[in-house]
Amino acid sequence: MALENHSTINEFILLGLSAEPRIQALLFVLFLQIYLLTVTGNLMMLLVIRADPHLHTPMYFFLSHLSFLDLCFSSVTVPKLLENLLSQKKTISVKGCLAQVFFLFESGSTEVCLLAAMAYDRFAAICHPLLYGQVMNSLLCQGLAWGSWGLGFLNALLNILPALNLDFCGDYTIAHYSCDLPSLFTLFCSDISPNFTLMLCSNLLYGIGTSFLIFYSYIRIVSTILRMTSSSGRSKAFSTCSSHLTIVLLLYGSAFLRYFLPVSGSPLELIFSVQYSVVTPLVNPLIYSLKNNEVKAAVKRTLKKYLQY
Repeated sequence: MALENHSTINEFILLGLSAEPRIQALLFVLFLQIYLLTVTGNLMMLLVIRADPHLHTPMYFFLSHLSFLDLCFSSVTVPKLLENLLSQKKTISVKGCLAQVFFLFESGSTEVCLLAAMAYDRFAAICHPLLYGQVMNSLLCQGLAWGSWGLGFLNALLNILPALNLDFCGDYTIAHYSCDLPSLFTLFCSDISPNFTLMLCSNLLYGIGTSFLIFYSYIRIVSTILRMTSSSGRSKAFSTCSSHLTIVLLLYGSAFLRYFLPVSGSPLELIFSVQYSVVTPLVNPLIYSLKNNEVKAAVKRTLKKYLQY
């Protein structure tokens, strides 16, 4: 088995965000609140989209997948972070560490693919409104959503399998609050250049490929909106796209700064990681609920419906 190469190593030490006990207590309260809000917000989005017939459209179908993914994304790292903030022994098993790496890749890769699918949905809705129902049919929506999950799984598999065959050195300390591949590269004695090249190429392929699709979609969308004669139509079109664009900028910006800058263990690097894996899953449902009148109306209808029972 590939894991036999790591049989002499049982666990890693995670240095976390701070070694000061009082700061750790404050961070525990902060991240517990963030995690509870993330779980509540994304579960609320899933419930509202499922319960309200007005939201049974392609746009909200993709948003439900995004909410479930953000729920998973946050749960990959935050529970272990909370445990270590309260524990004197801040460790993670080798298998648990490699599992974190896999699911971080799976979640991040799937999310960028979903965002590209959502951009195409907005392109079809705004640029070809009369054909929208035919273009974004149920079969295509299912294919884009599950294709995103499949591509995310493929990218995670491509990056984690070669890492299983590398040997670790004597230093088992990770200058981070979670396991990810860039942090693990500093612990390997083996030649990591093929693994680093693979990670760089796969991330560039997924990042540039999906960002090109999003960029092209929005060029066409903006061009169509500017040709609209109705100011209310322009306002509604921009409103439906602004939430998606905000999420794209947050995710791509923080992911780029995390995975394409050298690993240093600096506070700035930890901030980018927190933004990428903790804050983004929290703000996604907030952005869609606060900036989208359809979601706000659906939340009110759903709450009214359940409060009547």
